[in-house]
Amino acid sequence: MTTLTAHVHHLIDHDEEAAVTETAARRALGALRIGFGLTFLWAFVDKLLALGYSTGVAQDGSVDRFGPDAWIHGGSPTQGFLGFAADGPFQSLWNSLAGTAFADWSFMLGLLAIGVSLTFGIGMRLGTLAGFVMYLLMWSVVLPPANNPVLDDHLLGAATMVVLGLTGAGATWGLGHRWARLPLVRRFPVLR
Repeated sequence: MTTLTAHVHHLIDHDEEAAVTETAARRALGALRIGFGLTFLWAFVDKLLALGYSTGVAQDGSVDRFGPDAWIHGGSPTQGFLGFAADGPFQSLWNSLAGTAFADWSFMLGLLAIGVSLTFGIGMRLGTLAGFVMYLLMWSVVLPPANNPVLDDHLLGAATMVVLGLTGAGATWGLGHRWARLPLVRRFPVLR
């Protein structure tokens, strides 16, 4: 048990900023982090305002930007995906959560928090953990995946969250260095 405890403390106290030392690799991880962060932020903004990319598009293809599908106008960011796209062993669970305040608020706050964390490189431990969980949950909505019996873009996104979380990706082209020096973050390393 002592070695397990020591390993866990090493992971928590580990200096993430030195996890990857090759400049090109750090830059690639920084670019990947920012790209995923902006993807989460875009999903949040599109669902919040119904900008007509994923949210606000009618079945006939017409677009109603800032219309009733916008979350700010009472639209549900989870109704369509959980209510109609869900398939597989968890379909009844996801259908029952579709459009509920719990699902909508959890999803939207998750998109925003993960997007901010990844885009700015702050709170990467919690941000990438939340991103990992969100990707796994979205994967479980559409089981089995349409193009492969196991693997799809949700699992690749989850794997990317693990890589970004373990490599100190918030330090390159982000605020990870400054964030790590904050007294609160030093006191509670899980916030790194």
